[in-house]
Amino acid sequence: MPQVYKIRKGLNINIKGKAEKIFVKAEMADSYAVKPTDFHLVIPRLEVKEGDKVKAGSVLFHDKNHPEVKFTSPVSGMIMSVNRGERRIIKEVVIKPDISQEFVSFDTGNPLEMKREDIIAGILASGLWPAIKQRPYNIIANPGDIPKSIFISAFDTAPLAPDYDFLIKGSESEFHTGVDALSKLTPGKVHINISDEYPASLAFSKARNAQVNYFRGPHPAGNVGIQIHKIDPVNKGEVVWTVAPQEVVMIGRLFKNGIYDASKIVALTGSEVLKPRYYKIISGANIKSLTEKNTREGFHRYISGNVLTGRQIEPNGFIGYYDSQITVIPEGIHSEFLGWAKPGFNKFSISRSFFSWLTPDREYKITTNMNGGHRAFVATGVYEKVLPMDIFPMQLFKAILAEDIDMMEKLGIYEIAEEDVALCEFVCPSKTNIQDLVRKGLDLMIKEMS
Repeated sequence: MPQVYKIRKGLNINIKGKAEKIFVKAEMADSYAVKPTDFHLVIPRLEVKEGDKVKAGSVLFHDKNHPEVKFTSPVSGMIMSVNRGERRIIKEVVIKPDISQEFVSFDTGNPLEMKREDIIAGILASGLWPAIKQRPYNIIANPGDIPKSIFISAFDTAPLAPDYDFLIKGSESEFHTGVDALSKLTPGKVHINISDEYPASLAFSKARNAQVNYFRGPHPAGNVGIQIHKIDPVNKGEVVWTVAPQEVVMIGRLFKNGIYDASKIVALTGSEVLKPRYYKIISGANIKSLTEKNTREGFHRYISGNVLTGRQIEPNGFIGYYDSQITVIPEGIHSEFLGWAKPGFNKFSISRSFFSWLTPDREYKITTNMNGGHRAFVATGVYEKVLPMDIFPMQLFKAILAEDIDMMEKLGIYEIAEEDVALCEFVCPSKTNIQDLVRKGLDLMIKEMS
């Protein structure tokens, strides 16, 4: 009987607008984009210019500090524009797709019969290497490292998160091939972590060359950082790699078919979506074709990802590289007079301040309103209630503020990433941007340890 890891601390946020398990194949979007801003610390060096013709798998840019890490086009077509921001920083490389798609050809083969360096070379050449991230620091993995293990979180507990079993349905063979490839990249184990609360897809539970682990509990039980902490914690000098299930499928397609097939399934969710459901798209797609005429009237926040960790995008923006979810919720533009004095049956609360605690399974229409302003950063004990790690979060956050490197190490900076503390930010009575604070601390550690 496999071990079940029970997560007791955490918080489930019930929001209206969960995607129905209805699959829709979306039409080809009018544009696609690869955004360097999706890849932290990457300094892009362009290899294309406006007007160039590219195929799916053609190199668009590479990382200045790691030239072997390439970023390739998800579609064939023409480079429409290279959009820049402040100080000429590249924000997006936008491609107008062809009606008929062409692909760059890569080598195929059975990963189990290939050498480790050949597998790495193939993934690098295709542009799929950015799909592999590392802990500590939550950045793109260094191809020169040897990870002690690789983790795949096969379920997500974030608000309105998609069902990963549904996402990879029909791609079981490619997933298994991807796991075979990953198993050759580490001397340790490939861990596939699934929920114990419902029967998992056979693609996950019967995967070859991997160890299957079971988790039970509220969010953030589905976060890969929490799973690493429980199974194989990261200590100083150690490296663990992580890959999302749909990216594992893309790696499997690469070795089976010899092409960079960036098609994926995303969940369109949120209380402002008229028909929340699943769509098959190509990575980097413009979301306009999915949300146009499919949202309610009013001012909305469009998020690539979930409400806790996703990034705000424009209504005609592009889905992020790592995201399998698009969320649309109301903007919190309306103030409420004496809202704190009302019974609050329709308000979500982590405490018993409102009577909504009497209906714990109720779904809520939550806006972007912060419900208060910034206050002094003081000890309250709320972080410890939602972070299921054996660390002291308040002390760690204060060490980051003080830029105390030694204390940050002792308090577990190597264990966490932004997504792991998203609930701390949500419940924070001081309205502190905890995720930005943690990112600042991780960047400081990278700078000091390099």
